Formats: sequence, structure tokens, C-alpha cells
Amino acid sequence: MSIVVRLSPTNVTRQTYDEVESRLESAGVWPNPDGLEFHVLFGSEGNLRVSEIWDSREQFEAFGEHLMPILSDAGVGFSAEPEVFEVHNIVKR
Repeated sequence: MSIVVRLSPTNVTRQTYDEVESRLESAGVWPNPDGLEFHVLFGSEGNLRVSEIWDSREQFEAFGEHLMPILSDAGVGFSAEPEVFEVHNIVKR
């Protein structure tokens, strides 16, 4: 079952985000990790948030094994655990 994941990172700027994205690309796990349907970065500098839709919690967690060490190395933390919700419906245009 698909899930929505909402992340609340701390200590992240657009520059830090771009650096993390570049490192994920170099590791070969971005921009198309297995199971990622959508990824959205939004908010203002100093208050950036991420929402994603994954095919399954297992795929999200597998990607996290690559992501978390890179985030930690970049000094990015989280103000809370990821919020995870089961998807009832997805509508695409």
C-alpha cells in the first residue's frame, strides 16, 4: 500500500538540500529510488519541509539507509520522526 511521508528537517537550507541531492546522485540512488512516486520540497528558507509518496514503507525505509548517513554528515537533523500515512487515493492530472 502506498504511503505519504512528511519530513520536518532542521538545519537545512536550499544549499544544503542541493548538496545532499548531489551526494545521493553520486551514490546512484537519486533521482529515481525504487518506490518513490513523488518528492516535494517546499517552504521558506529556514523552514523547509519535504513530502513524499512511496509505494511502500519498506521502500521508504530502504532509501533511508542511504539517505540518513548523508543527512547526518551534512548536519541535517529532524524536529520529529517522519509522519507516515496510508494513501487512500491518488489523482494525477
